[in-house]
Amino acid sequence: MKFLSNVLAVIVGLLVFWVLAFFLIAGIIAISAGSQEVTVKENSLLHINLNGVNIVERAPEDDLSLPPLPFLGEVSNVGLNQIIKAIQAAKENEDIKGIYLESGLIAAGQSHILEIRMALEDFKESGKFILAYGEYFTESGYFLCSVADEIYLNPIGDLEFNGFVANSVFLKGLFEKIEVEPIIFRVGEFKSAIEPFILDKMSEENRLQTRVYLEDLNQILISEVARSRSIPEEKVQEINDNMLVRTNQDAVDLGLIDALWYDDQVKDKLREKLGLDEDEDINSINVTGLNKTTSEKNRLSRNQIAVIMADGEIVGGNSPNQISSDVFLKEIRKARKNESVKAIVLRINSPGGSAVASEVIWRELLEAQKEKPLIASMSNYAASGGYYIAAPADTIVAQPNTITGSIGVFGLMFNTRGLLNNKLGITTDAVSTGTYSDFLNPTRDMPESEKAIMQGKVEEVYDTFISRVAAGRGMSRDAVIEIAGGRVWSGKRAKEVGLVDVLGDFEDAISIAAIKAGVEEDYRVVMYPKQKSMLEQLLSDFGADVEGSYQRIKMGHSYELYKTLEKLQRLQGKMAILPFQLEID
Repeated sequence: MKFLSNVLAVIVGLLVFWVLAFFLIAGIIAISAGSQEVTVKENSLLHINLNGVNIVERAPEDDLSLPPLPFLGEVSNVGLNQIIKAIQAAKENEDIKGIYLESGLIAAGQSHILEIRMALEDFKESGKFILAYGEYFTESGYFLCSVADEIYLNPIGDLEFNGFVANSVFLKGLFEKIEVEPIIFRVGEFKSAIEPFILDKMSEENRLQTRVYLEDLNQILISEVARSRSIPEEKVQEINDNMLVRTNQDAVDLGLIDALWYDDQVKDKLREKLGLDEDEDINSINVTGLNKTTSEKNRLSRNQIAVIMADGEIVGGNSPNQISSDVFLKEIRKARKNESVKAIVLRINSPGGSAVASEVIWRELLEAQKEKPLIASMSNYAASGGYYIAAPADTIVAQPNTITGSIGVFGLMFNTRGLLNNKLGITTDAVSTGTYSDFLNPTRDMPESEKAIMQGKVEEVYDTFISRVAAGRGMSRDAVIEIAGGRVWSGKRAKEVGLVDVLGDFEDAISIAAIKAGVEEDYRVVMYPKQKSMLEQLLSDFGADVEGSYQRIKMGHSYELYKTLEKLQRLQGKMAILPFQLEID
């Protein structure tokens, strides 16, 4: 086995070498291609193809210009900022006559979809058309495409339109089998992040909050579809509740789809709209290409709106691809001390994470808010620690279907004595000088005195969290406690209870920041931290893939258990984070 492992490791090493060589050549080609001028031909379409694409907050500008690479998987990332920028450019460009939208299989959060949808609605005010086509529409894909003037579905395709469901994974049975005891400390009856460790199904409190915010998200979808398709909202609700679309013809008969057409028929329709003859080519340009033809508004302005992108889990240290406290402290301080920066927009897409890291970032944001307007813009998630760092903002902006709140704290430890002693035959012993020198040792049972100390620490962090929100929102502690307890809210309900000021998108947050800074007619947007180049991002992602592949080779079947335990290790300590393994379909 060791010989085989060594051989496989050599193969992985050779693969890394050749792939790095490929990226070097690809980088040279990309730089060369980037210097070529891109122009929009007369009578063109903006082709937005988001099938199989994962929408993220931002991505390298030329991501869409590369085909998927087999060894990196088939799903590529596209920045929300790229898509919005291209739609706005298409509205203003006289050579763009319409948008051809393909996004039936989109992978995006509900807030991202609503934000793109709003940009497409703004585009339609120009009098230009949007035509959508798909071979298959997921619920989210249809939600986005329903904004189009016309929607066509492949005759043998499918359309999913039957409401949302949230699935959670519960690990209680696993821990019982391996004799590991999770030791939980929490504040708030709605703090459901710990439930997967101690229950085998949702608590009634968690079921209640999940049902409420899912119904809010679903109602937003139903209202938007009804408005765009000119169908009574009650009828759309009935279609959704009872899954009345069971055949493709049902989708047509119920008014959700205009017709069942093949790709060539759709292309003929596009030619008709563009006034082209049957055999004429359709001029089109993609998101990346169109963005290359546009220049930033007020590019030379000395007035800057700094946008700090907080995307991922909140962690301590200098962890890549996360909201790392060391990194963000420096970025916030940089924006605060830059005299050209007139206001700061904190763009949050985070389920939370470390309570300590959240406090570190909160403190630096508070210092910035004392000197410059600070606006929080919430994306798909801005919950728990994600809300913690939003608390100092002058104004909090969220989408109606943003998931936020979850003001609560929990602590998680594990007693592994049963696993070590009974399953693995490992015993431990220790010598200490004080009563608590062996505090929180995971290889023995935790005495009640230690549990009391840990519970006190968690309650202290929760008390601080409540204080931060109360001060930031101008609310009494009692008022915050009433809506806290770890409860998750939709953006719509968060505004009703005072956790959010304005329902709107990222552009609304930028506008508010500019107005508060008094530079609404003359400013430019600058992103923090600096965006990685496409090549840097690919190398980073590939490095992670290679590391994972090598670990699989070394560990075999134990690899998945290793990954699970690695995530559990990150969750130990005092955390302010959304429910573990929450998936909305």
